[in-house]
Amino acid sequence: MATSGEVVTYDQLEDRSVRLAKALRGRGVGGGDHIAVLMENNRQFLEVAWAAQRSGLHYTAINSHLRPGEVQYVLDDCGAVTLVASEAMADVVAGLDLSGVPVRISAVGDLPGFERYDEVLAAEDPGPLEDEGEGREMLYSSGTTGRPKGVRKPLPGTSFGDPTAIPVLLAQALAGQGGGVRPGSVYLSPAPLYHAAPLVYSMSMHRLGATVVVMERFDPQQCLALIERHRVTHAQFVPTMFVRMLRLPPEERERHDVSSLEFAIHAAAPCPVAVKRQMLDWWGPIVHEYYAGTEDIGSSFIGPEEWLAHPGSVGRPLDECHVLDEHGNELPPGEAGIVWFAGGRPFEYHNDPDKTASITNDRGWRTLGDIGRLDEDGYLYLTDRQAHMIISGGVNIYPQEAENVLAGHPAVADVAVIGVPDPEMGEAVRAVVQPTEPAAAGPALAADLLGHCRAELATYKCPRQVDFVDELPRDPNGKLYKRLLRERYWKGHDSLVI
Repeated sequence: MATSGEVVTYDQLEDRSVRLAKALRGRGVGGGDHIAVLMENNRQFLEVAWAAQRSGLHYTAINSHLRPGEVQYVLDDCGAVTLVASEAMADVVAGLDLSGVPVRISAVGDLPGFERYDEVLAAEDPGPLEDEGEGREMLYSSGTTGRPKGVRKPLPGTSFGDPTAIPVLLAQALAGQGGGVRPGSVYLSPAPLYHAAPLVYSMSMHRLGATVVVMERFDPQQCLALIERHRVTHAQFVPTMFVRMLRLPPEERERHDVSSLEFAIHAAAPCPVAVKRQMLDWWGPIVHEYYAGTEDIGSSFIGPEEWLAHPGSVGRPLDECHVLDEHGNELPPGEAGIVWFAGGRPFEYHNDPDKTASITNDRGWRTLGDIGRLDEDGYLYLTDRQAHMIISGGVNIYPQEAENVLAGHPAVADVAVIGVPDPEMGEAVRAVVQPTEPAAAGPALAADLLGHCRAELATYKCPRQVDFVDELPRDPNGKLYKRLLRERYWKGHDSLVI
């Protein structure tokens, strides 16, 4: 752990994850059941994940910034029979109805009605777990309807560590990237473990025998210090982290030795060409990029040399890729349309067959709704986001949730929530409000609306600012033209700027 300095050896990880797996079995949690994890980045997080992984369970890491109602929805929707939480989440846990969650374990500190993690583990005998089988993460990705959807992938149905299991194949793919991950490699994980990439990458590194350094929270100065102190060889970032490191004073950046880095990869949000060039100038030709979604329906990858030849590209798709117009017609190179993939792996949106079907066309191709184009050489460029989605600091935010909350306020006649340019986060969440009483528009009402939203939703989903307008741009049928709103704010802007 980056700040606390706690160390978990492979022997301890093996012992603790096996003991917890045995404890879950003893409490009736069997293969195919679902457990949820609600914690900040801490030492126990990956121990719990491995206990679920080796037990053939589905496990959901819940965003630790969510409010009780949002957490309750995820628990109910996934049908979790176990919740592992920490004392840091006490206020959220206190607002939950856990009558349907029979197994409750506090991994750090005390929570009323929860068993203590250390005591649960101590009660189990050491030694191997019988009939181990590969489990699978089931993480929640927000949907345009405002409710998050669980991305459910089939359990591998294989013994733990079987080389044909998808989690093992993913780890092996990482071993072949950037010169190869191997025993002795050191991986820096600077992002929250409730996100897909940090969790899956960290566990894949474990399968390959690497050391994983987990940051409790991202700090640019500490990040550079950790790379130097631990001789980090591999790391994963989002563009906002690049921006924050580049914003450090030159003398601060230069005093840290980052020469141990062999492979740095970024994803989750578009990286501006200028930012990427500065990182390549600083760290050298080790900065790689990939494009993918939690749904795992298709992906692309690009190395530094390729990127310099095709700046702004997210690489050649690794799966069969098509760009179609709104009528399903294939578009020629250079023309932007909806990006579809013909490959990928099976998944479904949990409890939502209509949503699952909606991303598949009559040819069996699937889309995340992203807009992009292919060039003559087959390189993919993303030109827009999923419909109205905001990407702030690499985190996907769907504005419908905040719009629904704000629309319920008596002072709001109409509202739209959009992403506006932000030099650090890429996009910031902003509300554009048509007030019920025009004379009420002003700082006091704006503060009231922001407080109203933050009482219902995680802060990162809420607007940072409210603008007032006389009327929102809607057509006679009531359709909101968000594009027109965005154009007012984005004129003269590209993406992240320093």
